[in-house]
Amino acid sequence: MRDFKATRAPESNAKGLKLRVQLLFSLFLLLLGVAFGRAVQLQVFEQEKLRGMAQDQYVRQIEIPARRGDIFDRRGTPLAQSVEVDSIWVDPSMLPDVRQASRSLAKALKVDADELGARLARSKRFAWVKRQAKPQEVAAVKALGLPGMGFTKEPKRFYPQRELGAHVVGMVGMDGKGLEGLELAFEDELSGQNSRMSGFRDAKGRKLLVQGALDPLERQGAAVTLTLDRHLQYVAEKSLAKAVEEAKGIAGMVVALDPKTGELLALANHPRFNPNTPESIARGTVRNRGALDTFEPGSTTKPFVVATALEEKSVTEESVFFCENGAWRVGRHTINDTHSYGWLAPRGILQVSSNICMAKMAQVLGREMMVAGYHAFGFAERTGLALPGEGRGVIPFPKAEVSLATQSFGQGMTATAVQIAAAYGALANDGVLMRPYLVSKVVDPDGVVLLENRPTEVRRAVSAKVARQVVGMLESVVVKGGTAPKAAMEEYRVAGKTGTAQKADPVARGYSDKRIASFVGMVPAEDPRIVILVVVDEPKTDVYGGLVAAPAFKEIATAAMAHLAVPPSRTVAPGVAMAAATPVPVAAKPVAKATEPARPVLEEAVSESPEAGTVRVPDVQGAGGREAVVKLLAAALEPQVMGSGRVVSQTPAAGSLVEKGARVTLELATRQ
Repeated sequence: MRDFKATRAPESNAKGLKLRVQLLFSLFLLLLGVAFGRAVQLQVFEQEKLRGMAQDQYVRQIEIPARRGDIFDRRGTPLAQSVEVDSIWVDPSMLPDVRQASRSLAKALKVDADELGARLARSKRFAWVKRQAKPQEVAAVKALGLPGMGFTKEPKRFYPQRELGAHVVGMVGMDGKGLEGLELAFEDELSGQNSRMSGFRDAKGRKLLVQGALDPLERQGAAVTLTLDRHLQYVAEKSLAKAVEEAKGIAGMVVALDPKTGELLALANHPRFNPNTPESIARGTVRNRGALDTFEPGSTTKPFVVATALEEKSVTEESVFFCENGAWRVGRHTINDTHSYGWLAPRGILQVSSNICMAKMAQVLGREMMVAGYHAFGFAERTGLALPGEGRGVIPFPKAEVSLATQSFGQGMTATAVQIAAAYGALANDGVLMRPYLVSKVVDPDGVVLLENRPTEVRRAVSAKVARQVVGMLESVVVKGGTAPKAAMEEYRVAGKTGTAQKADPVARGYSDKRIASFVGMVPAEDPRIVILVVVDEPKTDVYGGLVAAPAFKEIATAAMAHLAVPPSRTVAPGVAMAAATPVPVAAKPVAKATEPARPVLEEAVSESPEAGTVRVPDVQGAGGREAVVKLLAAALEPQVMGSGRVVSQTPAAGSLVEKGARVTLELATRQ
């Protein structure tokens, strides 16, 4: 029998093999296509991204801080400069023992070890150890030999004159940005342009500079030149500090300007601060009160009312006003003078600073004209100084009669010290108000002038004739019989005005017993070269501007005349007698000298009239026991005496409004 299985031919595998080969080829072709597509994607579409990622591994953009521009006074003396100092950083990952390293670094740098250790523990690859370190601190850290330490140069602001002009110049923060004063106002101009440059880093992450150092001029800020004079600024700050400390005041201001140009030659504040040591600056001392703060100026505004009245021909130099012998009722209020006066002309009103006669002159002038006169002299408008936050001041329209009266002698309105000085500058400049300015010019490193201020006339406040008349009247203030004989100078004629203003109490919505004492004057009076305003806030020993501020004015003016090489006045003005009217039927009381010592308790310029059944406690301070008792009994009050000798204290205080028959306790003591 035949075996068919043995005789059948085997089937060919060629077909299956071919199929497998095709499948493998297609797979390889697909993989090759994917690889090619991926290569195209990486090389064409993601080329820039990958190049950036690669460079990020070894290339770093290093930011080079710009050198801040310098600030100079008018004669080129530097007030603020920038120097290169080392800042210390560390890579915490390279420290073998972070805690031990923190203690060593803290000991070398005299910083808190716990705070430094916590900062290093929070960081992985970079942490500041101390920025803007001193050279000896850098040397101490290098001597430790710790791994991972780095040192980089940073610009640090340095103030070579220390406290001098600090309120004007201002200060910068640790990041080099302006915080106060001109440093803040001219931040864009002073800061310059930070530069970036490429650098490689090695395997340890250390930066290697591959480009040459940039030209410092390309990244330096502009230079700012001021109108301040370093010498006059020093004298002003020294004299102001002496005046404030002797009067036991809380603060003070001085403004000195050239009336013909408006240039501020000195702008001083007290207390002072050193911008080189920001950690030791007391809070509130960095504010430039002279330019920014507004306050009620008091009697220093009286010459502007007189000038406006003369300009409008509401009064003449011969016009006379009756000063009511020291007290004048206006509605519910009483206007008071410090002494009792009778009939006075404008010269006499300014000489003895009569509030009552000034209020009567304001009535003759009228509300609209008085307010317009203040505006003409630059009040209630910003002067345009380059300082942020400059005060404007306000002059409310005086609808009430008492408001008209108080605004005539500088109460119920506010102004800045610079505004007051500029207004006196208008009188000194034959009636032309000049715009006060502080910055002379701003120049970038290549010499291009970015800003330049020049003398600018704002407006004519009054005619030249009226301005000279008022300046002549103000000369009577500094002679015997005036309120400020301590401001008189032997070789120069001086014209000026005192001010003793009550400070407003915002809580009680009235006036407190605190005062602002001031004196503003111009010298030489016949052709003024400088106007100087001195303000002492809350003096306690004496409170009158003629006693507190006038001596400081004289010191500054004496130094200024020598520094500016002003020749002495040809003729020193003789004592100017108080102008009196022709005989009138009403007898005037003798004029008390304004140079009498200030009493501990002042009579308010404006007081509310007592109601029926009430009386004001008389001032018996310093009086003998018998005399004090007689005064209290005459005032319908019951005295209670403790001790013997003279009265050293009284309760309630003098001037208090109490019911008739109230008890007043007097403490007496014998002087040792």
